[in-house]
Amino acid sequence: MISMLYLMNARGDVVISRQYRDDVSQATTDSFRLKVLGAKEGGTSAPIRSIDSSTFVYCRHLNLYFVAVTRSNVNPSLVLEFLYQKIRVLQAYLGDSFTEDKVRNNFTLLYELFDETMDFGYPQNTSIDVLKLYINLGKQKARVVEDQASLTSQITGAIDWRREGIRHKRNEVYIDVLESVNLLLSQTGGILRQEVTGSVMMNTKLTGMPECKFGLNDKLSVEKDKNSSQAGKSGVSIDDCTFHRCVSLGRFDADRTITFIPPDGEFELMKYRVTENINLPFRVIAAIQEDGQTRVSINVKLSATFSEKLFASSVVLKIPVPENTARCKIKTTLGRAKYSPEDSAILFKLKRFQGQSESMLSADVTLMPTVNKTAWSRPPIGLDFSVPMFTASGVHVRFLKVFDKSGYTTNRWVRYITKSGDSYNIRI
Repeated sequence: MISMLYLMNARGDVVISRQYRDDVSQATTDSFRLKVLGAKEGGTSAPIRSIDSSTFVYCRHLNLYFVAVTRSNVNPSLVLEFLYQKIRVLQAYLGDSFTEDKVRNNFTLLYELFDETMDFGYPQNTSIDVLKLYINLGKQKARVVEDQASLTSQITGAIDWRREGIRHKRNEVYIDVLESVNLLLSQTGGILRQEVTGSVMMNTKLTGMPECKFGLNDKLSVEKDKNSSQAGKSGVSIDDCTFHRCVSLGRFDADRTITFIPPDGEFELMKYRVTENINLPFRVIAAIQEDGQTRVSINVKLSATFSEKLFASSVVLKIPVPENTARCKIKTTLGRAKYSPEDSAILFKLKRFQGQSESMLSADVTLMPTVNKTAWSRPPIGLDFSVPMFTASGVHVRFLKVFDKSGYTTNRWVRYITKSGDSYNIRI
């Protein structure tokens, strides 16, 4: 599968490498440096390149490139997933922002991790919890494993993401349902594109080897059963979803119950995407009028559509203005607004915005005379926000049950947060 794996800095110097097969040579690093790092290309380059019958799959972490080289016909998404998991493993050992110097100072550790996570080019054990049982930083005192058979069973067994014998003074589960909304509205308010990407993050502090049952909405349908009676206007239709490997997929297909033995600590239980029946948290109505070549009148109304019991935070409306703007006279009914020359926009900010409320902005923009006769392109209005205890998709946690032989009591907390995605735009 993967013939060679190496880390390269931004200058093209190989920091560390490991060769798993003999069908490639160290000279491939020169090909990558010259034709990928040295290429003068605009925009974002693809993470996959074929050079001289070798395929390079790579990703970047700060100033380090993680590069996998192969001559086989492999699934590139699997290789990318392995590289990103490799980054997460190194972050667990060296810190989130590990640098080239930190890598060089821990060569022995990295070679151990390279050998344990891959064998003859095939990914093996990449579970952080299991790796930490028998691979430690030199300065840390190694944990004594009394039962070697238990360790071997965990490494090779079906539940390698959780070790046995975990104990906590308080048994707690924290659940975060995090959603990002991407939207594009037309000038008339029609929806051109809408999408919600969500994830269910968990932080479990549970004793023993408990089994958890996790339920979402009563009326929940996934892409393959959208046409069933379960999918309706009152339900939630998920286009696609992926789960952590601890989840029993057979039970989810049968009754939409998510059953799993959780890892200890933080992990992502599932990711999902929704494109229908989205509850948009804000409505923006804009009226832009150009008065000749010297003035522009702007009127914008921002409305919060969620419950009045909720409050949005960090709301920022970015209203574009022509680049030759001389000054802006701005009035708002709520919040603060100012002209930002570097952004060629009016930034309308509200630290706290109650649901079912409105705020108006009016601006008289004076333009400087210019010989450029090109018409103003009118970029879209952008909106950033964060709304706690609200989900745009309608997804909510119905129940979480924890089963353990000892029958202990578990405290549970659920939090919802919806934020603007990469683009929440309204054309003007």
